[in-house]
Amino acid sequence: MASKHPDPQPARGGAPEPASPAPERAGRVEAHGIDRIPESERHGRPRDLFAVWAAANVNYLGLVIGGALVLMGLSLWQALAVILVGNLFWLLTGLLATSGPAAGAPSEVITRALYGVLGNRLNNAVGGWLVSVCYFALNLAAASTAAFALVEQAGLTADTGVEVAVILLIAALTLAISVYGHAMIMKLYLPITLALTAAFAVVAVVVAGHADLSYRPAEPLSGTALWTALLAGTTLIASAPLSYTTSADFSRYLPRTASRTAVAGWTALGAFLPSVLVSALGAFAATAVDMTDPQKALQPLLPGWFTPVFLLALVLGTIAVNALTAYSAGLALQAVGLRIRRSVSVLFDGAVAVALTLYGLLVSRFLDTVSNALQVIVVLIGPLMAVYATDVLLRRGRYDGAALCDETPASPFWYTGGVNRAGALALLAGVAAAALCVDTLYTGPVAGVLGGVDLSLPAGMLVSASLYAALMRHDPAVRAARREA
Repeated sequence: MASKHPDPQPARGGAPEPASPAPERAGRVEAHGIDRIPESERHGRPRDLFAVWAAANVNYLGLVIGGALVLMGLSLWQALAVILVGNLFWLLTGLLATSGPAAGAPSEVITRALYGVLGNRLNNAVGGWLVSVCYFALNLAAASTAAFALVEQAGLTADTGVEVAVILLIAALTLAISVYGHAMIMKLYLPITLALTAAFAVVAVVVAGHADLSYRPAEPLSGTALWTALLAGTTLIASAPLSYTTSADFSRYLPRTASRTAVAGWTALGAFLPSVLVSALGAFAATAVDMTDPQKALQPLLPGWFTPVFLLALVLGTIAVNALTAYSAGLALQAVGLRIRRSVSVLFDGAVAVALTLYGLLVSRFLDTVSNALQVIVVLIGPLMAVYATDVLLRRGRYDGAALCDETPASPFWYTGGVNRAGALALLAGVAAAALCVDTLYTGPVAGVLGGVDLSLPAGMLVSASLYAALMRHDPAVRAARREA
């Protein structure tokens, strides 16, 4: 339905002017973009965040990653240990979510405190918008593949025309949620969580009857090879929570007085539990079938009537995660400085992602290139998360939302020439450290010396966090925030 309160027109610097107060409703296009949410419009409870993060993590990707750990040569119990450790990084996603109610602003604005008003635009262009659109395209491709199989199940031929229609339909459903925004997400994600949980519970029962609990590879890994696999697996699992430096986007409507512990806890728990369970399900399944292609591998084990339900669940899970991705990508595009409405920015992001998906699936192997690029981006997302988390801890979760929305040189977050050199140096140093240790598409010199052991994740995060803390701990604004917290 048409909105009676359309998105506000952006003001100077790309920041939209606040809309007139209006109750949030799922059937109304969200009026707010990257502007601050007034206290009069704040509502909800921290526990509402659980379903948002659960729906986004009961998905196909978890099955794929869980199975991949066993395919890498780990035993079942080694894979389960990696799943638990890697998913602990959701605690950082929860920590970042606490900055949302404090500022009443999304992550894309809060990070002005880290990088400066102008420096943050580059951060949003690369670490926000570009990464999100790439993830959107890859997830859309995965959902479309499951939907193609569903079409075949219905007795239709998935020719090029049908495939294009399927991709467009999935994208349209995803973008509809993102365009309507926060209230629609909060309304839909609890029933989506329940539906996906029911579907994956059936898969779990089937897998439990075939899994080999004592599984060990024919040639167990040891020494350097084992450590290489363990660290690579942990990085693979951790890449999901580390990519969500945007958790404040979904907590910013909560009252400023909301418990920080509750906000962090419900966010982290909502993502941690399904991520662990679904990934573990993939690992258990890999002891019984070849999980190189989980969708096809699991179908012979499932009851015939359930196969279409399973495929539909894969599509629904991907829509849930992509709606969050598109929502944040739209905010990132505004925060780059483009004077467009949030709804328009979301649609633009979707159009780019659809174009990449169509080109990748129907014309070339472009999505392989995107996937490879994301493997390298792990050297970026770890330091990004580390700098943001360190800033939250230094300020004890206190942010001045009104000051963060000021994009003029008078802003306390203008720093020097619009750039916070401490944040920029910490991020660059962390990325450099990670790049020296990485072993994905290329082997860094440190990884080469260590025989392929990839320490890029801990190296990048530790260097960024340590340097940022050292450079910012005596900053006047940080010290003032610590006194007032």
